Amino acid sequence: MSVFDNLFAAKSQSVGIELTPNRVNIVQLQQKSQRTRVSAFASVPVPEGAYQDGRITDAEAIAEVIRQGLVENKIKARHVTSAVPVGEAVIRLIRLPAELDDFELRDMVLNQEAALYLPFPREDADVDFQRLGIDIDEDGIERVEVLLVATPKEITNGYLNVFDLAGLQLKVLEVSSFALIRTLRSQLLQFVAGEAVALVNIDADGTEISIVMDGVPQFNRKVPIGTQHLESALSRAMNLPSSMGSDLLRDMTVPVGASGDLNRANNPSAAAILRMLGDLSDELRRSIDFYLNQGANLEISQVFVAGTGAGLGQLDEFFAQRLGLPTTIVNPMDAIGVPDFEDVPSAQRPALSVVMGLGLREA
Repeated sequence: MSVFDNLFAAKSQSVGIELTPNRVNIVQLQQKSQRTRVSAFASVPVPEGAYQDGRITDAEAIAEVIRQGLVENKIKARHVTSAVPVGEAVIRLIRLPAELDDFELRDMVLNQEAALYLPFPREDADVDFQRLGIDIDEDGIERVEVLLVATPKEITNGYLNVFDLAGLQLKVLEVSSFALIRTLRSQLLQFVAGEAVALVNIDADGTEISIVMDGVPQFNRKVPIGTQHLESALSRAMNLPSSMGSDLLRDMTVPVGASGDLNRANNPSAAAILRMLGDLSDELRRSIDFYLNQGANLEISQVFVAGTGAGLGQLDEFFAQRLGLPTTIVNPMDAIGVPDFEDVPSAQRPALSVVMGLGLREA
């Protein structure tokens, strides 16, 4: 049985747990009187080096962090939901003959089509898919659209192992961009059919970029520019120990007025951060242009920015100027309608955009 068997399954009670290089985020959401409420929440630091580049490198250490977060915050859980980073997954939209029945479609996707899109052997992958709908191709032939998702077994087994060590059953393992889409569901429904948006999740070790149309990811990539790289750039510019980079970044406001000339910012720290963010915006522009070049009449209507890096002051204005697109910083509490949640300062809330989506899946 694939670990993705429940990827699109019906909801039941569970807890969402997100693993990141810096922290393990845990949330339990509850639907009450048609409103969403945070019934439990924890965010626990991860030992340095225990989780790197989307991979668990010290399972015992991560398991202990998970146990600590559950016990100290009195969170009772047996089944949990988690997510792998976009960079560790293969996500493809494929079109197949519409006349295939369910059995034929499953056989073709899992045993034939999957191997065509994987950069590693099919036997080394966990694969699942979701049938989306029917459309007509350029030749007037009906095709069924299928969302294919695959992850190396090395990755999924690592997640299964760490949660087993923590005394938990990993019920669902999805992709982080899916959880972010779920968090933004009410906002995404405001766009008309055919309008696409860019989701930008700035995490510690990189930035995940997803182009989403009608709630379905059309394009995904991860670029190696994250908050750790921003912190290092700031520390070098100020000739300070690298350990101080986190504090420097936390208090940083992007000097939007200088964005037209990245090398003429009024101080070394501003120049350093602008150069890094300039590189990131260039990568985002390349991703958007790549998507737009895939067909006629495609457009990007808005950019949503989430993750630990989204707490930078004026980052939305910077991206809006550089990209020429409306840009919004994601506040997951507002997005899912959670009232009166004061446990996390406003600037840190974008970092919880993925884990809130994980909690929503089973709420």
